Amino acid sequence: MKIALTILASLAVLSAEEERVNLNATSMKNLGIETFTATEMSFESTFFAIGALQEIPSNHSVVSSRIPGRVVDLKVIAGDQVTEGEALVEVESRQPGGPVITLNAPASGIVAESHVRLGEPVDPSKELLDILDLTELWAVARIPQQEAGKVEIGTKARIQIPALKGETIEGELIRFGTEADPSSGTFDAIFLIQNTDDKLRPGMRSEFSIITKVREAVTVVPIEAVQGDLTNRVVYVQDFDLPNSFIKAPVVTGEANDRFIEIKEGLYEGVDVVTKGAYLLGFAGGGNLSLKEVLDAAHGHEHNEDGSEITDDQEKAAASDGEHAHDHDAGPVNRFLVIICAILGVLLILSGFRQFSLERQLRKTL
Repeated sequence: MKIALTILASLAVLSAEEERVNLNATSMKNLGIETFTATEMSFESTFFAIGALQEIPSNHSVVSSRIPGRVVDLKVIAGDQVTEGEALVEVESRQPGGPVITLNAPASGIVAESHVRLGEPVDPSKELLDILDLTELWAVARIPQQEAGKVEIGTKARIQIPALKGETIEGELIRFGTEADPSSGTFDAIFLIQNTDDKLRPGMRSEFSIITKVREAVTVVPIEAVQGDLTNRVVYVQDFDLPNSFIKAPVVTGEANDRFIEIKEGLYEGVDVVTKGAYLLGFAGGGNLSLKEVLDAAHGHEHNEDGSEITDDQEKAAASDGEHAHDHDAGPVNRFLVIICAILGVLLILSGFRQFSLERQLRKTL
């Protein structure tokens, strides 16, 4: 019975060691370890949609001439920013001695297109310049029809623009498209967004996390903190006392959105879990230190291999073993010499036996 309990205790220690990853400073840097403190917060239920940015039709204006004539001065090109009332084009009338008129910007914005060149003839039916006010844009999401009941005017969304390295923008649903697309099974939901940095442009691909519900006081961690498959979800928890030491903890997860995942069991608020580098911790391999090494470095003195403190009796036994080992420093050499001597002795015996046999055979012959 005592032997069985000892075996079980050893297995328990081994299991605990397998659930812990201990890193040195170099491994920490190589893995880029970052942590997040598990906390209770408002949790947003979302669904995903894709779409694109569009100009707001009412923010698109054009410049044209009210008289036929010829362009004698063109002050802007496509891409230039203009302000309302700014002089853009001068047109000379076709009539001999006719006046030269100045065409001004009808609104502030960017010159999206120029349809005219210096010296080119113009007439009132031709658009000369297109001006777009891009301070606000429409982000148009293609929403699956089965999600229609989850959204309404005023619904919020987090919108990422891949062209801008995943920059996230907040948007609000202001209107729906006029009809659904039967081929894709989607309909348009139009979100108003602000272009405060003037980096957004019509046509940019957009990815939407559309918020449908908010729950309060939910324990969450970032999605990247949770590893494993659906049947075995785990996180790596930072040890409270030991630096660079992480414990693999099983968790029960709930709903996930585009940023966070709900933790139902296995964590409590305030613990630090690994986010960046969590996946790689499972492959730490050679960078993994023993529990003894971590404790020795953290506390400044020696520990047992299982991490427990060394007792006075163990210190005395270690000192006695050290003295014994010192007395037998040449032990390996002595063993080697004994083996060589034994081999030589065997060879001598075999040689003597062979000599005896030869002499005996010679006597018989004589």
